[in-house]
Amino acid sequence: MYLISLFSSLVITSLLLVLIKKRILLEIISLLSGAIVLVHSFLIALSVASHGVYSSSLFFSVDSFGALIILIIGCIGFATSVYSVAYFREETKKGIVGFRRVKEYFVLLYAFLAAMCLATTANSPIFAWIAIEATTLSTAFLISFYNKPSTIEGAWKYLIINSIGLLLGFFGTMLYFTSVPSTLNGGFVGWNDLLSSTSHLDPLIAKIAFVFVLIGYGTKVGLAPMHTWKPDAYSKAPAPLGALLAGALLPVAFSVVLRFQKITDAVVGSLFSHQLFIVFGILSIIVAALIMFSARNYKRLLAYSSIENAGIMALGFGFGGIGAFGAVLHMLYHSCVKVVMFFSAGNLLLTYGSAKIANVKNALRVIPFTSILFILGFLIVTGTPPFGIFLSKVYILSAGINDHPFITFSAIFFMTMVFVGFLKHITAMFLSKDEESNQEIGEKNIWLIIPPVLFILLVIIMSFTLPAFIETLIHDAVIHY
Repeated sequence: MYLISLFSSLVITSLLLVLIKKRILLEIISLLSGAIVLVHSFLIALSVASHGVYSSSLFFSVDSFGALIILIIGCIGFATSVYSVAYFREETKKGIVGFRRVKEYFVLLYAFLAAMCLATTANSPIFAWIAIEATTLSTAFLISFYNKPSTIEGAWKYLIINSIGLLLGFFGTMLYFTSVPSTLNGGFVGWNDLLSSTSHLDPLIAKIAFVFVLIGYGTKVGLAPMHTWKPDAYSKAPAPLGALLAGALLPVAFSVVLRFQKITDAVVGSLFSHQLFIVFGILSIIVAALIMFSARNYKRLLAYSSIENAGIMALGFGFGGIGAFGAVLHMLYHSCVKVVMFFSAGNLLLTYGSAKIANVKNALRVIPFTSILFILGFLIVTGTPPFGIFLSKVYILSAGINDHPFITFSAIFFMTMVFVGFLKHITAMFLSKDEESNQEIGEKNIWLIIPPVLFILLVIIMSFTLPAFIETLIHDAVIHY
């Protein structure tokens, strides 16, 4: 019932927004729908924590990991709706966008949310692939939202790279299907059907299939070397969208990879998939660290941070054991803190009119609340104690120190480089003096501050204590995957 209500609200919202001709009505419906999605995400998470896998039909089901991701989508989706209303009102005042573009944004936003929820809850690999592809199509139009040559170029790059990646992922999916009779369930093959048919899957085919799946869906996650779309997409898309791309879409795509990993491990053992995760994980951390120093755009800076953190998660799942627990915990913290950073980046963009680091000076004096939020986000996302990501990194690195000491120490070294590179840009933006600045002092709108403040409080609280139902979901997810 909850899933049906969730999807119904998202679909109906998208259709209603197409028809609406008044901005205030558009905003009210968007906020109400976001609140409904938030409530349903909590109800689903509580149900799964209490009673196990939640299933409304043959086609949809939610396990513990899926419930965590639905909760992330619901929380970030609602926060993005609230922030977007205030953000685009400010852009409208500046003459950047009009009602038609804002309407297009919200229609595509709710289509994007619906596609992510479908990908997470779909009980079939094919449905999950279709939904992930739908996220590509909806967000491609959002990346080109401002209709500038650079945004259109970024959207095409995003569309081409992700479509090719997902095509490889689809090929890998078809290889898994060779183990299942075509007459099973009238042709409907679910995740459990693939798992129960692993005895009929050739080990070599399973390895080849997982390589294609990891490369395909790893493109969507943003693992190196399939990461090249991220800096362009994050920097060109409207600031609120970045929170969903980094905070929600990344774990959605990762969940699909983990489902296939479980099937592969049942055929060839866990060593093969773990080694691949470690390779792609450490490569992502290294690439992000090396590029971080030369970043010139603070939204691209957040993209490199996302690549690094995707690599850390991959390392955690590759190391296994307590590392997998750390990876799930890291995913939760990373999703929350990226909301803070992208919303703060949006406030910087509204104030300075530029995403270039060189054009942002003395921000701590000009917009103090936003600056403090961004700096706190930097400290959290780079794993500074006592925040939660520090703890998740400790879990991940401690899991690899015995069996993979070289990889572990390399990860520590390049994570330190990320911190130093990030700190260099933070200092330039927030602490440098600009005596000739004519910037108006103060925040633009309190509703641009409330959503990131709530998320920074959420991250800080969860760094020390987690709600009982979230602890249950995390432990169940780690045991399952």
